[in-house]
Amino acid sequence: MKPAARKGAVSRRTKETAVEVALALAPGEASIATGVPFFDHMLDQIARHGGLTLRVRAEGDLAVDAHHTVEDVGIALGEALREATADKTGLARYGHAVVPLDEALVEAVVDLSGRPHLTWNADLPAGKKFIGNFDVDLSRDFFQALVNHARICVHVNVRYGRNLHHIVEAIFKATARALRAATAPQAGGLPSTKGTL
Repeated sequence: MKPAARKGAVSRRTKETAVEVALALAPGEASIATGVPFFDHMLDQIARHGGLTLRVRAEGDLAVDAHHTVEDVGIALGEALREATADKTGLARYGHAVVPLDEALVEAVVDLSGRPHLTWNADLPAGKKFIGNFDVDLSRDFFQALVNHARICVHVNVRYGRNLHHIVEAIFKATARALRAATAPQAGGLPSTKGTL
């Protein structure tokens, strides 16, 4: 049986946000617009380093703050990724990456396990530390929403770093690289002794 197309598309609308996400597990164009410039930059990193074709459009209550927009994009991206990897036959399943960005070094590990879990060993400062208009606290919220809705396991370990921009960007790049490895084609059928993921 031919595997399903490795694509996902989600439209999510609430009273707080309207989010459209479309992705394909193949390198291609990234078109991102959320109204949060640094977050757009991070989503572009996910596309480029994750080997994805990605389109994200989001309108949210940014006059309140960016939380609803960032979290709902994480939810929609997770659902689209779950759709794209629903049939995990022929995928590597596991991915690992260590990414430097100047003085920062971040490790990420991904398992397309079908079970949502996030381990976040990233001692980022809490209490409204901003990169542009992006609250650094939202980094973890984004990844929690992503793993919950993609039903994947992600471990993030910030080994060290000083500059917040570098640390957060390395988190996104390392996770994207690990995701790219986990979604790479691999012979041998379904990568599980259970017979399902």
